[in-house]
Amino acid sequence: MQWSLVLLFLMSQCCFIHCHLYEYHYINVNKTWTEAQQYCKEKHTDLATVSNMADMKRLPNNSAGDVREAWIGLHDPPGVNRTWYWSLPELDFNDSEAKWDTGEPTDKGKGGSENCGFLYKNLTWADGSCHHKEHFLCYDETNRTQKYHLIKEKKTWQKAQSYCRENHTDLVSGLKQLQDGELNKVMKSVGNDTHIHFGLFRDTWRWSDGSSFSFRHWNNELNNAQSNSGQCAMTGFGDEGRWKNDSCDVKKPFICYDDKVILIKETKTWEEALYYCRDHYHDLVTITNLDEQRWVQEKAKNASTDYVWMGLRYTCTLNFWFWVSDEVVSYQNWASDGLMDDCDMSGAMKAGGKHQWRKTNDLMMFNFICSNN
Repeated sequence: MQWSLVLLFLMSQCCFIHCHLYEYHYINVNKTWTEAQQYCKEKHTDLATVSNMADMKRLPNNSAGDVREAWIGLHDPPGVNRTWYWSLPELDFNDSEAKWDTGEPTDKGKGGSENCGFLYKNLTWADGSCHHKEHFLCYDETNRTQKYHLIKEKKTWQKAQSYCRENHTDLVSGLKQLQDGELNKVMKSVGNDTHIHFGLFRDTWRWSDGSSFSFRHWNNELNNAQSNSGQCAMTGFGDEGRWKNDSCDVKKPFICYDDKVILIKETKTWEEALYYCRDHYHDLVTITNLDEQRWVQEKAKNASTDYVWMGLRYTCTLNFWFWVSDEVVSYQNWASDGLMDDCDMSGAMKAGGKHQWRKTNDLMMFNFICSNN
């Protein structure tokens, strides 16, 4: 690639340190949830999707007068089957990887009330009531000396989740953590008949925009999966913005969001994708942290190609990778595929699985993801 083109790629002015891939808007007009959904889809993108605690802090909190709550995009449509999720938001649950104990899950109880997972000492899984008080396992993303913490204080599943999120990172979630030898060492002090809460739960709640984010921020204990059918979720403007559910027919203010990330289901080379994004939107997408990775990979799931192009490019002249938005490549999610850095290489994200990045010849034809910010 000519050096003049490299300079061109570095001239983009959008700074993702100060921008976001999506924006929220508080609408102080009373509407039913369905009316609010229609309004958001017409004026913005959709009712607010909330993917993590960072989003909770970004939600508008400009209530007027006696307004204390607003609709968000989570609802419990009738006739939907329960789905298993991991508490740690970036992980996708895969049924084929489940490690259920013999005979599990049993789903005992009236109306299907066993909606939370717990572990036996041998790390096999079982389902149980979310209201049972058990010891639990927390995961610490930042503590390099001790990643896993067995909390020998009995709490319900949701109280355990809140404790882990406030004091560590989250409940232990995903096969990578559950198969870690360090976790086995921690579990040695567990009795043979002891049940341990971990980050597995299921519910029937769905996001209006169809995204599969597992983040929940309820104010009370998890409810029976059948009793919320036809209900919708609202965020509060107090009590840390904890969520409640109410009849979707009640009129309330609401929160919309504008999505700045667009999946283009056309197949193009990397350079063709770059100019398409710059002609029609702003640029190929930049990813600078894990939260942005989560948001972008949600779009990638709907691609028609195995990979999607991002705005990541390698320059032989200077011997480094760079984002076309002029951001430093600080956060990375490369797959360990053994490929060397080489000329004519660009970054593509796997559309499925762990959504890792791959160094790919830029003449390959993939879908791609643009940003509009």
